[in-house]
Amino acid sequence: MRTSPPPSSVPSSATLTAAYERCRRLHARYGRSYYLATLLLPAWKRPHVHALYGFARYADEIVDSFSMSGDRSRALERLASRLTAALGGEPVRDPVLPAFAHTVRAFGIDHADVAAFLASMRADLTVRRYATYDDLLGYMEGSAAAIGTMMLPVLEPLPGEDERAREPARQLGLGFQLTNFVRDVREDLARGRIYLPLADLDKFGVTPADLAAPRATPAVRDLVALNCERARDHYRRAWEGIALLAPSSRPCIRAAYELYGGILDEITAAGHDVLARRATVPRGRRLAIFTRNLLAARAAAQAERRVGVA
Repeated sequence: MRTSPPPSSVPSSATLTAAYERCRRLHARYGRSYYLATLLLPAWKRPHVHALYGFARYADEIVDSFSMSGDRSRALERLASRLTAALGGEPVRDPVLPAFAHTVRAFGIDHADVAAFLASMRADLTVRRYATYDDLLGYMEGSAAAIGTMMLPVLEPLPGEDERAREPARQLGLGFQLTNFVRDVREDLARGRIYLPLADLDKFGVTPADLAAPRATPAVRDLVALNCERARDHYRRAWEGIALLAPSSRPCIRAAYELYGGILDEITAAGHDVLARRATVPRGRRLAIFTRNLLAARAAAQAERRVGVA
């Protein structure tokens, strides 16, 4: 697999290094569970995962950083224009795009996935509610499933398993994002958004005011429990995909799987009350997950080195 684009399209080393570092910092700040898991990857893969996550967060911040929707729309379109130029090999003045474009070109990441992600970012400018779970899935197809499939070439499916690994990668992205939506109900409402489907709110008799309360009512708890089970179903569908990845990538994804699943465990342990406090995986459990998978990561790295020498 080629790990760098043609020399004519490579930004200056200083620009590229700075962009990858910016992406790493964005990942470390906003994606702590997944960032912890990426420490289990071989060192050469980590910057590319940071670039993909960093770009997604960067675009999301643009969508949320302006008070006027017109300003947000113009900012997003300027980003899309710079991205088109960067993917075409043109130098761009941007703190993140040189790294993202470099990774996309290096791994042959499907531009359709990039376009799907941007379409979901545009939806965030105008859509504040989703009527049904199918409607929400349509949004998450770009905002989450596409991120999973963009990550896939970096994580290296086993030879001949690219197509079979794609659906589990989609499902893992969906599971991660739905977990975030369930956990962050209060934060999203403060931004004027309700991601949990309105049909579910109606089913349990939940109003937006109930989601702003200091504690969850029994109806809100039932609403959260339903969507926790949906997230777990996405994780179940994703599980088989871990074995389809290169051995050195499996500990990272297994750890991320366990860490995000741990968020659901904490929500369940709190009686599905996501309003009283934000669910987080205890430090001790996070450390145990990391340590257990670190041993597997080291063994896989050693095995790959032996194969390389042979």
